[in-house]
Amino acid sequence: MQMLIFRLMVFLYSASGGRIGGKMRGRDVLLLTTTGRKTGKTRTLPLIYIMDGADYVVTASKGGADKHPGWFFNVRSSPRASIQVNNRHMQVTAEVAGPEKKAALWEQLVQVAPFYADYQKHTQRQIPMVILHPVDGS
Repeated sequence: MQMLIFRLMVFLYSASGGRIGGKMRGRDVLLLTTTGRKTGKTRTLPLIYIMDGADYVVTASKGGADKHPGWFFNVRSSPRASIQVNNRHMQVTAEVAGPEKKAALWEQLVQVAPFYADYQKHTQRQIPMVILHPVDGS
């Protein structure tokens, strides 16, 4: 059911340039497209993001599940990806935030989206944060 909802959100977001489907839980959303590490197929899904300077930061929370989401393994395996933010399409390079950077980003995230703190409470794993660096010229 959740995948069906995400597919609908991706379709509406893409078709409307983010006017429809551009928010989840009151926060801005981007579309992240990754290449499957096993299948080689592209996958697109909506993710809440925050900014770190010119970089976009997404969180591999999977709602506090005990396993990382598939997209996280995809960007770790192949860091080249693309994003759509409203009408803007960009190529990005993904970087998993190290411990110090993640701590600062996590603090920023929970200030604007406190429900992420609840996600961390529901899992034993440390929820990764991924910095999406736009590639020059995109």
